Amino acid sequence: MRVLAAMSGGVDSAVAAARAVAAGHDVTGVHLALSKNPQSYRTGARGCCSREDSHDARRAADVIGIPFYIWDMAEEFHADVVEDFLSEYAAGRTPNPCLRCNEKIKFAAVLDRALALGFDAVVTGHYARLGEDRVLRRAADAEKDQSYVLGVLTQEQLDHAIFPLGDSLKADVRAEAAAKGLAVASKPDSHDICFIADGDTRKFLQERLGEAPGDIVDSATGEVVGSHDGAYAFTVGQRKGLALGRPAPDGKPRYVLSITPVTNTVTVGPAEALDVTEVVATRPITLAPFDTEVEAQVQLRAHGEPIDAVIEIAGDTLTARLRRPARGIAAGQAIVVYRPDAAGDAVLASATISSATIASAATSVTAGSGVQ
Repeated sequence: MRVLAAMSGGVDSAVAAARAVAAGHDVTGVHLALSKNPQSYRTGARGCCSREDSHDARRAADVIGIPFYIWDMAEEFHADVVEDFLSEYAAGRTPNPCLRCNEKIKFAAVLDRALALGFDAVVTGHYARLGEDRVLRRAADAEKDQSYVLGVLTQEQLDHAIFPLGDSLKADVRAEAAAKGLAVASKPDSHDICFIADGDTRKFLQERLGEAPGDIVDSATGEVVGSHDGAYAFTVGQRKGLALGRPAPDGKPRYVLSITPVTNTVTVGPAEALDVTEVVATRPITLAPFDTEVEAQVQLRAHGEPIDAVIEIAGDTLTARLRRPARGIAAGQAIVVYRPDAAGDAVLASATISSATIASAATSVTAGSGVQ
């Protein structure tokens, strides 16, 4: 096939491109320029879209022996990822920018352009398995598995995707890169959010959303126990950094239970009040036929533990009744549904969390937002 290899400048995408060549494909490498001002995004090893990364991607393409181009995706990235990030926090939700980048940039804008140019598929260095049956499954390397952030893709997008690293361990990928003479073999993995230059998410939000003072309220008594300069500085389940003016009556720690953007109120309470037994999500994407109810597992955050659940999809709503309580569930995050099959854990569906039912109260509340 004629394939386009998305090369971030890291070791994973470089090895993925090299494996595509070894598989006999006609490969062209492309690096995505995501910022009009390269200084405004990450530099060095902490990011995935810096000027240094573009140089590393070009050198890797030279070693592999494939044509290489840089595509300017700055406007699309700013509108679909950065602006979405800000608007979601402003609305009291917790976005996942890496998931949104996969959905809107790498497998929408890039794939659309690639197909228009006559390519058959896009190759990336994601750790996920996609066999001949085109079913998305967890990677062999559980610690590196990225099926959660790919769970938002449609079947049509998956039909034009290739993930060569799905069956590999990260250590083996680095060893292969070194054997091929790729300079990125020992390059550290990217971390945090690429478009926040210094890694300070709270400052980034405050500079763009402004200060928005509000109250911190105790869930049991309704008393104001503290204040804040912006609800976006908090996350559901947070314990540290609350700066409460008075301790809880029972002397136990208090946690963020929810954030209400309309009143700009942060509500705190005991740890047990975080236990959620049902999650409601919107805009489901299904990758398999669904009965009225399906026994499956769900993952509620990028590195969360799978939880057994009963899944029901009705119209534009996915409901997951959890077999055991989960904590720290935030609106705006993705819920990804898995079911084991003979080849591994297969992705059945995904949706965007809108609300959750707290076990102790047995009432539905809107899951809060906050800095991850």
